[in-house]
Formats: sequence, C-alpha cells, structure tokens
Amino acid sequence: MESPKVEVEQNQKTDETNEMDDTDEIHAEHTGNASKTCRYFGISRDTFYRWKRAYAERGEQGLINSKPCPHNPRLCTPAHIEEKIIYLRNHYHFGQLRISWYLERYHSIKISQAGVYCVLRRHGLNRLPRNAKGSK
Repeated sequence: MESPKVEVEQNQKTDETNEMDDTDEIHAEHTGNASKTCRYFGISRDTFYRWKRAYAERGEQGLINSKPCPHNPRLCTPAHIEEKIIYLRNHYHFGQLRISWYLERYHSIKISQAGVYCVLRRHGLNRLPRNAKGSK
C-alpha cells in the first residue's frame, strides 16, 4: 500500500494535467473569439480555420498531416526516358540543360530541363561530383 503522501502527489499531478486540458478547452471552445485563441496558441487565423474545417469534416483524422494531392503516376516521366537520362548523366556527366537538348535532338524526346532535374533528384544524381567535370 502506498503512503498517503505519494497518493496526494499523484492526485496533484493529475489535477495539473487536467487544468492544462481545461485551459485548451476554454480557449478553443468557450471563448468564441478566434483572434484570442490564435494569439494564445501562436498560430494564424488562416491555420485556425483550416484546422477547424478539417476537424468538422473528418474529425481527428482530418488533423493528421497529409499530402495536398494524391500521387498521379500518369504525370511521371516514362521509365525508358528515365533510363536514358540516368545513362547520360553517369557516362557523359551532362547537366540538365544538355540532357534535355541531347534527348530532343538525337532521340526526338521532348522533356523540359525541370523534368530532367526531377528525374535526377529522384535518383540522387542532382549534383555532379566536383572532379567529374574536369576529368575524362
């Protein structure tokens, strides 16, 4: 059996956590003033209303961070083009502009510099090593 002193300390700790929860509820639900609530928690009103709308629509699940849009594989660069980009980068050390130009001129593949950069970044090849440019 625990001593009465330990029980009192445990009760005080639970009372303190309940007070913190009550404070959150006071500002979030009972004030009715979004500006004061936002100022208290240090967030913008835009964020407050986005969170409020997400909570109203989906409950607590709506407050979990998620991507703004789903991944769309139709917009990705086709695999055979990615292979050519990676080959040109590894063997000739071309930059994104030259890879884009090379593919259009010799393979009739039109891809933007940004598209080439996205492919290179996805495969961890977005930076050339320092000694790759000068050595042949």
